[in-house]
Amino acid sequence: MLVLLGLMIGFIVLFKNNKKEEILPLKERQGAMAKGSEWAKTKENVAKLIQKISEKPDDPEPRVQLAQLYMEEARITGDHQYYDMASLRLLNSVLKKDPNHFEALCFKSMVLLSQHHFSEGLDEADKAISINGYNAFVYGLAVDGNVELGNYDDAVKNSDKMVSIRPDLSSYSRISYLREIYGDNDGAIDAMKMAVSAGFPGLEQTSWCRVQLGKLYENKGDLTNAKLEYEIALSQRPDYAYAYAGEARIEKYNKNYKQAIADIQKAQGLVNDYGFYDELSELFKLNGEPAKAKQTAEELVNKLNKDAETGNSDDQIGHYADKELAYAYLKTGNNNKAMEHALIEYNRRPNNIDVNEALAWVNYKMGNVKDADKYISVAMKTNSQNPTLLCQAGIIKSKLGDKEKGNLLIKKALSLDPYLSQDLTNEIKPYLAMNN
Repeated sequence: MLVLLGLMIGFIVLFKNNKKEEILPLKERQGAMAKGSEWAKTKENVAKLIQKISEKPDDPEPRVQLAQLYMEEARITGDHQYYDMASLRLLNSVLKKDPNHFEALCFKSMVLLSQHHFSEGLDEADKAISINGYNAFVYGLAVDGNVELGNYDDAVKNSDKMVSIRPDLSSYSRISYLREIYGDNDGAIDAMKMAVSAGFPGLEQTSWCRVQLGKLYENKGDLTNAKLEYEIALSQRPDYAYAYAGEARIEKYNKNYKQAIADIQKAQGLVNDYGFYDELSELFKLNGEPAKAKQTAEELVNKLNKDAETGNSDDQIGHYADKELAYAYLKTGNNNKAMEHALIEYNRRPNNIDVNEALAWVNYKMGNVKDADKYISVAMKTNSQNPTLLCQAGIIKSKLGDKEKGNLLIKKALSLDPYLSQDLTNEIKPYLAMNN
């Protein structure tokens, strides 16, 4: 109670002293996330920083530190909309007085990248690099921005620079992601193992890397090692939502749909992540509950639309979600809206392979096979071995008439991952039948 009272007093003092600067208070966590020493320590640290800001309003450091804590809270709780806004207000107040404040630029870049404002986030990272080119963290931000914009060669250069300055969890995990993009899945696993080893067990960042390692095992159909990583993540960080989601996928592959639904709903109750709605919709469909599947897909569309509308109207707090909306609309059968959002995302970042994959699949679903082939070719330019991408490419090639190449791609996808989504397995049945 004393900590919360301190938070509110600090908030009130700041609001009275400067009505233009509304520093948002920390929100109470709910359920299992409200337990444990980590949450108590977070509340204590936030209360101290708000008090420091009220005592020394001209000192930028407490504002930057508070913004960092809010960003961590966004990552842990999934409440990005609230904490992104809270962080940006703090960081912008610092940058208004000192446009070259290095840490404020870095953290602003990080918030913008989290919101999917990739061009703006990369601009802030580049500004920070021009001020201090010997900091590993800022090169990580440049990696992220360049990857999302499809500047993969630049991302590799920044990754090399990052790891040469500081080989750690952050740099190894980015190396893993880049190796995956370039089709080196075994190398991606090796790098993510290094990231996990470099992290402290139980910290959110370490648990996140462990879950990513599990996903890499999933992508090669190695459910035993994938499940092991999720179990370790939960043993080291109980009630970690993304590990529950991983376990849900394992249960799905084993056709234990009721348990999978329970696991993903558990994850959904812990963290606000729209990806869980997508997974839940598919699970309801697999479990023979089409009404619930449709309802969940429609809920996802509504939630994503709220973010998209906010992102278009206020670039300080909004999260662009048009690629996700494109896939969500496909699941509800609204192909025209799917195309609308896929094109919006494509116009933002036409070189990104994931965006081209999305636009290719929307075109395929609408019967525009030649356009689908054009975009899927761009999506495959890095030699990614993502089984879903390979399968989609195979379906498109087959539909276009190149049955030999299409069949090879489909079979390769299935050899890498025999647990493809039901939607894809339904799509490939006619093509496999023709070639058997």
